[in-house]
Amino acid sequence: MTGAESTAVSAPCDAERIQSACRRAHEGTLSVDGCAPMAVAMVHLFEAEAFLLVPSNSVDSDLPATSGFGGAGVPAMLELADCAPISLRERVRSLVWLSGTVHGVPTQLERELAIEIAGDHPDARLLDVGHTHSLLRLAVDNAVIATATGAAAVEAVALSTAQPDLFWEYESQWLAHLDADHPDLVTRLADQFPEHLRRGRVRPLGLDRFGITFRVETPSSDDDVRLSFERPCTGVGDLSAALHQLVGGH
Repeated sequence: MTGAESTAVSAPCDAERIQSACRRAHEGTLSVDGCAPMAVAMVHLFEAEAFLLVPSNSVDSDLPATSGFGGAGVPAMLELADCAPISLRERVRSLVWLSGTVHGVPTQLERELAIEIAGDHPDARLLDVGHTHSLLRLAVDNAVIATATGAAAVEAVALSTAQPDLFWEYESQWLAHLDADHPDLVTRLADQFPEHLRRGRVRPLGLDRFGITFRVETPSSDDDVRLSFERPCTGVGDLSAALHQLVGGH
């Protein structure tokens, strides 16, 4: 896959991309020293701490029952993929690795913490905390994100000051709607691409407050093209105007 972008690209920073990827991820894998890899159902990254929803039987059987797990923590790495919400030849948009130490969450605090997380990051599976699922806390020391354009390391302090993108919660529905119901708009936006990238199948790949990214699939390659908005969106109401300005402003 190669990355081809329009000029004057404006996009989220790597720390913001990681925050958004964690909010959108539906699963991940936690690797803990001395244990088998553990499936993670959801990830809530708050500042530089990742709260992980995992099957309770995994906590009981797979994690070491040591003072380190409850106190200083156990070295661990979380891997997750941010995938496009539509069917593509290659759906993975980015891979994220969070490294640090994993800690247990006291049983008496799990339900209260789950309710607090749900207020900011709704997920029906949080209702199962205390029953079939448990919460773990990963204190993040560093992070790495890999995209089509390369990989970048992000320090914990950068994560702690970054926020997920404004549109993270709605992006999947919007991209699916654009792909299924507005091929005319996609075609008009594709007219802004470099000429050599107008010959393949164009699909919406990503959307954030700074712009929209498309995937161009040809028999021999997958190329990504980004179109930046004239100015970043500050709310949902700005998006329609920003898209139509892209069409009419070139």
